[in-house]
Amino acid sequence: MSRVNQSSRKEWAAKVLALLRSGNTPAALNQIKVAPSVKDLRQLQTALATARLSPPQPQVDVVIAEQLALLSAPRLHRSP
Repeated sequence: MSRVNQSSRKEWAAKVLALLRSGNTPAALNQIKVAPSVKDLRQLQTALATARLSPPQPQVDVVIAEQLALLSAPRLHRSP
């Protein structure tokens, strides 16, 4: 079962990277904002570092950093 999760995580990062390469930055930013986990965001960061997109997109780095902080922070309350 972990293989399925691992491959789907890689697929998520690849899909977001494809959105960025196609120029659909708003869709990519929305996908980053609903990232499944910190590990997925880290994989996306690694993919972005190796991809070196032609126009640098600092807003993507900012959104990834914000989401990493939000997902890493302890929860303030628990849902009932």
